[in-house]
Amino acid sequence: MSLGELGVSEGGAAQAAPLGAPAGVVSALATTPVKGLRICARDELVLGPAGAADNRCFYLIDDRARMTNGKRIGVLSAVRADYDGDNAELALTFPDGARVGGVVELGEAIETRFFKRTPTARLVIGPWSDALSSFTGQSLRLVRADPELGGVDRGPAGSVSLISRASIERLESVADGRAVDGRRFRMLIEVTGPAAHGEDQWVGRSVRIGEVRVAMHGHVGRCIVTSQAPDTGIVDLPTLELLAYRRGLQTTEPLAFGVYGEVLEPGRIRLGDEVRPG
Repeated sequence: MSLGELGVSEGGAAQAAPLGAPAGVVSALATTPVKGLRICARDELVLGPAGAADNRCFYLIDDRARMTNGKRIGVLSAVRADYDGDNAELALTFPDGARVGGVVELGEAIETRFFKRTPTARLVIGPWSDALSSFTGQSLRLVRADPELGGVDRGPAGSVSLISRASIERLESVADGRAVDGRRFRMLIEVTGPAAHGEDQWVGRSVRIGEVRVAMHGHVGRCIVTSQAPDTGIVDLPTLELLAYRRGLQTTEPLAFGVYGEVLEPGRIRLGDEVRPG
């Protein structure tokens, strides 16, 4: 099977931009310092080998040291996290306006279960675990991810996620024109310019985004988290049913919507930067 065949969409393959030609521009960037909490818009990002600085550098575990996110506890999306990495200051803002913050102090190392991986993380000492446990009604512990692996689903090999605005608009058309907030897909980068699912064609290729060059490795398979409103975690859109038009394609993951890859050349990405497949 050729790389081009991996990106076949309904009605045929989307047209890919010629090598080196600009395919579009960066139209949105979003991160969260704590995996599972609300993602927030950014004007620019600095990307290194482990992905965007201060993105998903913390995550939550349960009493069995299993990573916990919005798939299990949707209301986590209602909590905003802000992190000043230079000063190691983390603040959580809850829906009622309550704010819990302070300087992060790291405790003992602990082996965690992160999907199929078992990365070692450091327990975070401070008020955040108790505050999140009280808010969710679940026993949670905040940990600092291994800086070389980060807290993204696929480690450094999946530290960059990208989707086109046209793909989101295609989903809106399937949803009878209902507005679809792109944040519900929790992607790092949104691009305007490619046709709907045109980013499928970038799998197996490198892409220049601003100063950064990324190797796109695969498609992002979707789960129930995408059905949740990004500010509350309440299920309000049957996303998986709507994405049925993406079933049966020759993609690297089922029910694919967006692509992922790893940083080959680090640098800065800003809103408006050109995107060039290479």
